[in-house]
Amino acid sequence: MELGDKAIGLVLTMTSLSIFTYYTFWVIILPFVDDDHFVHEYFLPQEYAIFIPVLAGVVLLSFLSIFVGLVMLNSKKKKKAA
Repeated sequence: MELGDKAIGLVLTMTSLSIFTYYTFWVIILPFVDDDHFVHEYFLPQEYAIFIPVLAGVVLLSFLSIFVGLVMLNSKKKKKAA
């Protein structure tokens, strides 16, 4: 395995772990912390805890649907040409 692949894997792993830790703390632990505590300054309002993952899921499913549709159209054109 090349060094570049390992570096990209490490960056992706650290990014995923950071996002998971932030989201877990935000959704599970933060509601039990007093509202006037300074840690609330580092997090978005709780409404975004649902909105952001739903929006990300819709965008992901949209791109996947467009990709599958384009692949199906291209394969149909290749079958007609052959």
